[in-house]
Amino acid sequence: MKIVIITPAEPGSKAGNRATAERWKSLLGNAGHRVSVVTEYRGEPCDAFVALHAWRSVRAIRQFRETRPGKPLIVALTGTDIYRHQHEFPQDTLYSITEADALIGLHELVANDIPAGFATKLVTLYQSAEGPESLPSPQPAQANAGFGVCVIGHLREEKDSLRAAYAARLLPDDSSIRVLCAGKPHNGEWQRMAEREMEQNPRFRWLGELEQDEIRQLMANSQLMVISSVMEGGANVVSEACRAGLPVIASSIPGNIGLLGKDYPGYFPVKDERALAGLLYRAEQHPEFLAALKVQVSQLAGHFVPENEQASLEQALTLAVQRCSERA
Repeated sequence: MKIVIITPAEPGSKAGNRATAERWKSLLGNAGHRVSVVTEYRGEPCDAFVALHAWRSVRAIRQFRETRPGKPLIVALTGTDIYRHQHEFPQDTLYSITEADALIGLHELVANDIPAGFATKLVTLYQSAEGPESLPSPQPAQANAGFGVCVIGHLREEKDSLRAAYAARLLPDDSSIRVLCAGKPHNGEWQRMAEREMEQNPRFRWLGELEQDEIRQLMANSQLMVISSVMEGGANVVSEACRAGLPVIASSIPGNIGLLGKDYPGYFPVKDERALAGLLYRAEQHPEFLAALKVQVSQLAGHFVPENEQASLEQALTLAVQRCSERA
C-alpha cells in the first residue's frame, strides 16, 4: 500500500513525534509498503493515511476525509490529545477520533481515558527502542562522579522537567546524587529556569539538546532515569530505559503506569518532589531496591522490540481497512 504519515514535527526535529513517524516509515517499509512522511497534506493520492496527533493534525484529517472518503484513516493519540486537547478542544479532537477507522494508543490504559465507544477501534502499540547492545560503555570519568540520575526530554510544562532537580535539593548531605537533564527548552522561559537552577543547585546540570549517540552515552553513565511528566501518551524514553535495563522512577500517571505496570514500585505522586527525593535516596542507599527496579524494567524489555511494534502497526492497518470496507 501507498501510505502517508503526517506529523507536525519538521524534518530534522528531535521531537519524539518525528522520531516515531520516521520509525513507523521504516517498519511499514519492512512490511512491503511505500511510505512518505509529511508535515502538510495537500490531497496527494494514497491508499491509507496515518496521522500523529488527533488535534494538531485535524486540518489534514479533514482534507483527507474530503478528498479520499473511501480510504482507511489511522489516528495515533498523543498524551496531549488524550489528557488535554479532548477537553480543551473537544470539537476538533473528537472529530479526528470519530473519523478514524483505527486508533493507536501508546500505552495499555488509553481505553480508560477516551470515550468508551471508541475502544473497539483502539490498537495498543508499544514504541520500540534499540537493545542494550547499542549502549556504549560507561565513561571512566563518570566512575567518581556520584550517583547519576538522568532526565531526558524537551523542557516543557507537560514533562515537569525540573522536578528531579527540585527533589535533589532536598537530599541529605551524605547523598552523592547528581541530576543530569538533556533536552531542548520549549521557550526562553524554560531555558532561563534551567540555567537558574544550575546556578542555585550544585546537584543539577542541564546539558541542552543532545544527539542520539550522546543520549545513549548519558543513559550508559546513569544509574537511574526519572520521568516526571504530568501527562504522557506513552513516552518512548521509557521504552529506551527498559530495553537498556536502566531503572526508572516515574510519576504515577496513566501514561507511565500503562507502560511499566500497576505493580511497579518506582512511582511517586505528580509534582511531589519530596516523595521523589525519598525514592531517589532509597535507590542510592539501598542496592536491593535499585536492583528490584532493574529486574522489573528488564522483564518489560520484550514489549518494546521492533517486531512487536511492526505487528501492531500492521494490526492497526488491517483494522482500518476492514472498518473502511464496512463503511462502504
